[in-house]
Amino acid sequence: MATGETGGGHRTPHPEAAREASPYVELERATWAALASETKSPVTTEEINRLRGLGDALDLREIIEVYLPLSRLLSLYVESAGQLYRAQDDFLHGRSRPRTPFVIGLAGSVAVGKSTTARVLQQMLARWPAHPNVALVTTDGFLYPNAELERRGLLQRKGFPESYDRRALMKFVVDIKSGKEDVEAPVYSHLVYDRVPDEKVVVQSPDILIVEGLNVLQPARVRADGRAGLGLSDFFDFSIFVDAAVGHIREWYVDRFLRLRETAFRDPSSYFARYAALTHDTAVDEARRIWDSINGPNLEQNVLPTRSRATLVLRKDKDHSVRYVRLRKI
Repeated sequence: MATGETGGGHRTPHPEAAREASPYVELERATWAALASETKSPVTTEEINRLRGLGDALDLREIIEVYLPLSRLLSLYVESAGQLYRAQDDFLHGRSRPRTPFVIGLAGSVAVGKSTTARVLQQMLARWPAHPNVALVTTDGFLYPNAELERRGLLQRKGFPESYDRRALMKFVVDIKSGKEDVEAPVYSHLVYDRVPDEKVVVQSPDILIVEGLNVLQPARVRADGRAGLGLSDFFDFSIFVDAAVGHIREWYVDRFLRLRETAFRDPSSYFARYAALTHDTAVDEARRIWDSINGPNLEQNVLPTRSRATLVLRKDKDHSVRYVRLRKI
């Protein structure tokens, strides 16, 4: 690799980095931003404000310098997949079924800003004329209901791989890549911190589907008989990992917790309403406790190890801005 990284995500420059063989090309922010110099942004300032995630330093400059080039690169991948589909269909003398959606997996830690990245990319990709229909599904809807998590003793491990209905999630993506026209996904409410009973979102033959979640790049599990099955990422055409130093993400999580304490937690129907009355110092301590006992271990044990499986890594700096982009070579 062009640079060394510790397990915690710290980037250590290497004096011989430029001469090392690597399966990645790494572009610093300025170099990546230059790729957008002749491309007009399809998203207005008002639209950016609607897309901003809580606590994310996302502005028009970030959209233009980071997400505009990324959306164009992804568009090129989608167009190339279409060309390959047509070539294969010609080879098979028209026996192929209709082309299936291009699926993008997007992974990263809690509080790293992956949801904002997913929403921005959804809006920007839909502006390119070759693929106007872009759907977004988060894996939160595939978490087991709280009652089931409690029955299994997993409520305090919510977000860990075993807390998801992996069979249902796999079936969802397989149905998408099989060309099924209407595919349903469960709906999750962050307000009540649980699935919404009997509520579904229907994905109807999109050009592109973005699947966003903590563990979407997990490799296939090894079965009891020693055989490996299929992993969710086996059905992705492109994958993105939103990355940052673990210490920075922890700080962002605490900041977000404090912001929610002043907003969403004050809703009486919120699962976390009990936190609204906490003092500032007590809220900070509670946020750090939750991070250190749940989100931090999940990041270190399950999420970070999947970073190297991504096609592209967006590495963020302390201020949430993207510092560099690492892209797997073709």
